[in-house]
Amino acid sequence: MIWLIGCKGMLGTEIARQFKENNIEYTGTDIDVDITNPEALDKFASSLNNLQYIINCSAYTAVDKAESDIELATKLNVNGPENIAAVAKKYGAKMIHISTDYVFDGTGNTPRTEDMPVAPIGVYGVTKADGEKAVAATTKEYYILRTAWLYGWAGKNFVYTMIRAMNTHDAVKVVNDQKGTPTFAGDLAGVIIKIIQKNDVPYGIYHCTDLGEITWWDFTNEIKRQGIEKGWVTNKDCVVNPCATEEYPTPAKRPAYSVLSKDKIQKTLGIALPDWKDSLNKYLSSPLFDKTRIE
Repeated sequence: MIWLIGCKGMLGTEIARQFKENNIEYTGTDIDVDITNPEALDKFASSLNNLQYIINCSAYTAVDKAESDIELATKLNVNGPENIAAVAKKYGAKMIHISTDYVFDGTGNTPRTEDMPVAPIGVYGVTKADGEKAVAATTKEYYILRTAWLYGWAGKNFVYTMIRAMNTHDAVKVVNDQKGTPTFAGDLAGVIIKIIQKNDVPYGIYHCTDLGEITWWDFTNEIKRQGIEKGWVTNKDCVVNPCATEEYPTPAKRPAYSVLSKDKIQKTLGIALPDWKDSLNKYLSSPLFDKTRIE
């Protein structure tokens, strides 16, 4: 049995969809089982037969709000994963925990490898880094998957937001000095399933995003190009203007460079991750694309 925590979020929804597609038995919970309550987690785990994996997709992800909401961000990103890891250890299950590129400070210009030291620059990044440490200190049978710039068919994300903005404005302004890699939730979910099916992957930290190295401005331009082709972007004359980070101030500082090296995950699983443009095309072409989110 696989226990999927955070099953109603963007990534959790996609994992659940692929589980059903692949006839993989699982049970999903969301806010109905409080991850900050060890007793609630233990009670639910005790009701499951032959628990083999616990996947934690739950998290406090409001990056800017976290700067003033430290207590809740800590509960959900540190205490919660620690509680889940303790339950996984107690019931002999392997844990898959989702983390982020925000554990790095964004300096330099070479892809981050899993063995590089973390140095988060905001509350969200700090709590996610502390959550990783809590998981690793609680159980040895864990996989921490760091990802970045995640978007999917369910829930709010950058792609839906920018298409809606382009359709309702003559121009949009997007930062062009932060580099990273977009990640389609379908690709990350697929990697998680491969880890489970292989069932002999060495424990530890892995980086998993799509391939490529771009800025948010580059991403928006490609969303516009492909969006026009698919008929989602109706305002073809919308101008995508580049801007510097300091022109778009936010409560939380963002990493300037957060490209993650995918060599380890690709070599370990014997896979080739897709290019970000190809995955964006898959996302925009699917009947699962939620057009209500761009209206």
